[in-house]
Amino acid sequence: MVTASSAAYLVSGPDPYVQFGTRRVPVDIQRSPRASRMKLRIDRSARVILVLPMRTRLSSGLAFLKQEIPWIGQKIQNMPMPVPFRDGETVPVLGVPHRICHAPDERGLVWQDEEKLVVAGQIEHLPRRVRDWLRKRAKREISSRAGDYADELGQTIKGITVRDQKTRWGSCSSTGQLNFSWRLVLMPEMVMDYIIAHEVAHLRHMNHSAAFWALVGELHADVPSAKKWLKENGAEIHKYGIEPDKGV
Repeated sequence: MVTASSAAYLVSGPDPYVQFGTRRVPVDIQRSPRASRMKLRIDRSARVILVLPMRTRLSSGLAFLKQEIPWIGQKIQNMPMPVPFRDGETVPVLGVPHRICHAPDERGLVWQDEEKLVVAGQIEHLPRRVRDWLRKRAKREISSRAGDYADELGQTIKGITVRDQKTRWGSCSSTGQLNFSWRLVLMPEMVMDYIIAHEVAHLRHMNHSAAFWALVGELHADVPSAKKWLKENGAEIHKYGIEPDKGV
């Protein structure tokens, strides 16, 4: 069933989505025992999240979503187009653009060749191999840099986790566990270093006091420039590796 709108329309079914021009935006339906009413939001990967109370009928949820189609269309219009990990696409590595090049006859997995990411094997494995390579590179870069900052402060890191966080670039627990988004590896090194320094500084100050910011300034030479880059470009980082018809 298709419901038309001036900007977008909903296609309902087992896997509902919003069609906005040539762009397909998946709808993720979530039920929450804590939800007292229906809620709608769009996450950083350009996916519509519909949250329903446990006893709310799906048909009611979809009717609610249809009413919000104009709002969804407006929001999607302002979000960057997804850049999937595909042959010929360009993805930044430490801020430097690299073109993804499929090499089906080569042996190996993924490697850098100047400003290219060469991916061997069958084409259907390419997106996963690029993502895995970027995650491993992120873990290596982040672990090394965080370790250096921690040594500089005389602090101990309990562990480092790298995953695809949707709401934060990084976090630090009271136990000394650091968590980061693998997408830091897509940013310029100056920005990546700032985020890592920020979280390592929390090992000493679990707050955002003046003493905390002074410590971040000691670890990183240009905090204002890094924060400015994140404000202007941070949302763009979430477009990479997103399949237009899947949202992940």
